[in-house]
Amino acid sequence: MNQVSDVTLRGLLFEHNQVTLKGVGIALSIICTWGISLIFCLSIDLSRADYLSIGIYLLIQTFLCTGLFITAHDAMHRSIAPRFPGLNDRIGSLALFLYLFFPYKKLLKNHWLHHRHPATDQDPDFHDGQYTHPVLWYFNFVKRYFGWSQVLGILVVYGMATWLLRVPQTNLFLFWVLPSILSSLQLFYFGTFLPHRELPTGYENRHRTRSNSLPTLLSFFSCYHFGYHEEHHEYPSIPWWQLAAIRRIRLQEIASNRQI
Repeated sequence: MNQVSDVTLRGLLFEHNQVTLKGVGIALSIICTWGISLIFCLSIDLSRADYLSIGIYLLIQTFLCTGLFITAHDAMHRSIAPRFPGLNDRIGSLALFLYLFFPYKKLLKNHWLHHRHPATDQDPDFHDGQYTHPVLWYFNFVKRYFGWSQVLGILVVYGMATWLLRVPQTNLFLFWVLPSILSSLQLFYFGTFLPHRELPTGYENRHRTRSNSLPTLLSFFSCYHFGYHEEHHEYPSIPWWQLAAIRRIRLQEIASNRQI
């Protein structure tokens, strides 16, 4: 990978390390927007809603659910509040708990193993690497992280929401459970399978990964720029909302080198 120019990179890192308020603000905005959207969706009278509206609400809730995990992922890299690790980890823990009761410390440990040994037998997020086996890889991915604590959490929330708060079970499934499942597919496909699958030509860098070629807006909607994965592995402390800038600079340098 061509290195981002030192001056520009130092500027981005300085901005990231100084503007803790911005990182915290973005993280809390995602968490709060997810919560407000969920409350609204749970209150919808589905008997009066058309299928198109329900589908749109489902997609929005899935996207926001993915944002919860991306927020937790940034926390694992101390990218939310670099100078306040306690606050950083609390926000990450909250995001994972809201996502589906996942334990922050376990995912933190496994994620750093992934960065130290990407796409190898020591990578807990890796299956067999074959681009023809995404389904097996996905189920192996889910099996590693989804356990009895998530099942118990879902049952408790279902019971409290339906019996105490009178939330319709269909709303709970459509706008709370299903978005978590769909977002796991989104995260797996754009953040694990596409970047780390081994092509017939093999891997081309030490991170054993690649970035997609989506433009900035599509990259954001696909998975919060998580598809710019080579840039993420090269500069893991850069938060998701700065990855597009790193990507643009890298592509400009590649184009400049070709002209020389």
